Amino acid sequence: MTRGPVGEEFAGKRVTVAGLGVSGIPAARVLRSLGARVTVVNDGDDERARRQAAELEELGAAVRLGDGATLPEGTELVVTTPGWRPDKPLFAAAAAAGVPVWGDVELAWRLRGPGAAPWLAVTGTNGKTTTVRMLASVLEAAGLRTAAVGNIGVSLLDAVLGGEPYDVLAVELSSYQLHWSSSVRPHSAAVLNLAPDHLDWHGSMEAYAADKGRIYEGNQVACVYNTADPLTEELVRRADVVEGCRAIGFTLGTPAPSQLGVVDGVLVDRAFVPDRRRQAQELAEVADVDPPAPHNIANALAAAALARAFGVEPGAVRDGLRAFRPDPHRIEHVADVGEVAYVDDSKATNTHAAEASLKAYDPVVWIAGGLAKGAVFDELVAGAAKRLRAAVLIGADRWLIREALARHAPDVPVVDLDRTDTGAMAAAVGEAARLARPGDTVLLAPACASMDMFTDYHARGEAFAAAVRDLAADRPAARER
Repeated sequence: MTRGPVGEEFAGKRVTVAGLGVSGIPAARVLRSLGARVTVVNDGDDERARRQAAELEELGAAVRLGDGATLPEGTELVVTTPGWRPDKPLFAAAAAAGVPVWGDVELAWRLRGPGAAPWLAVTGTNGKTTTVRMLASVLEAAGLRTAAVGNIGVSLLDAVLGGEPYDVLAVELSSYQLHWSSSVRPHSAAVLNLAPDHLDWHGSMEAYAADKGRIYEGNQVACVYNTADPLTEELVRRADVVEGCRAIGFTLGTPAPSQLGVVDGVLVDRAFVPDRRRQAQELAEVADVDPPAPHNIANALAAAALARAFGVEPGAVRDGLRAFRPDPHRIEHVADVGEVAYVDDSKATNTHAAEASLKAYDPVVWIAGGLAKGAVFDELVAGAAKRLRAAVLIGADRWLIREALARHAPDVPVVDLDRTDTGAMAAAVGEAARLARPGDTVLLAPACASMDMFTDYHARGEAFAAAVRDLAADRPAARER
């Protein structure tokens, strides 16, 4: 049977879009352009939502604000934004009525036209955005038309329907997006790591891991996993893939056959070579990765594995990694002040990310705290105790970290800042500077969310960087990057 024009099956279809925001609005617009009869439902009814509703109503969509629980009569399909939890009454009503529920990623996949660009997909608890951007840099170095899209901030719907003739897409997928995706089938995919996160949304670690594992379903060439995280390999074992699809591991140690790893400061490939048992292909030096922290080397290896699975030559891997520059607030060196390095990893919003950051430096004056999101800190503190010169704690749930420090690192000096005003970060940096010695690193790796004191982790990182710059201005020997 010959397929008709892309999206023709939506003409006249009654589709309910659950939620506004960065995913719901593009989905509603695309569906209206395809002739669907769209109703948007949204829990909130504030001024911003009303402005967005007015724009969609001009396109012919119906919008129901403050009414996200009821399934509109006659709905044939629900397209949801990633943030809507699976236990919402709307989804129970859809299930009872036999109405399918898709996410915006599922919609984008189904709207791909003939000859559409394949997807190289990445998920994991931490490192997704960095890895996807590294991957896009490598693909560009290979001369391929590509874009970093998905949960990274560029809508997949825009990439799929925008008319740009991409050769391949580097796609970041969150656990939320994967939960609502049933038919997505990447060319190759990677799960970087798994640690407890978003369990209030998924309900359990098992459900969270299962949703992450969806990224491997139907893979054609390679399922890339982290040899240091056995659960990622287990997800590969469970996946239903295309015959001939290979399991490709990455490791910070010497790689075995069908793995990528590190030998004498060089990233090497023993997976995509003619003789995997006897050959190893040099890809890049550890020094080519910015910054060369262990968890960032792991990100680079995962990106290299996906690129090699797509046929990218070793030279392009090297050139792409050299050209890559990390986003702000991800183990970003701000300045050296008085022979002390100041590093901003505000993006370390959970214990897993903070653990990776702390492992990159020794000794450390650690600035931590914020909203714990149900996290516990004993394992993190116990593992980092020998590296800690001191700790400066901020934020609503700092007491949880203080108690973990008392249990597992009782000799580490702790400053507990009981303030949430705009000067709190400057005070934290000042206390950290007082405690640090030459050769130390003052590291902002909060292990917590930021919204108790800041708009987001960007604002928290900017406050830290500003405080460090002020400190540097008072000390002429400072060196900034």
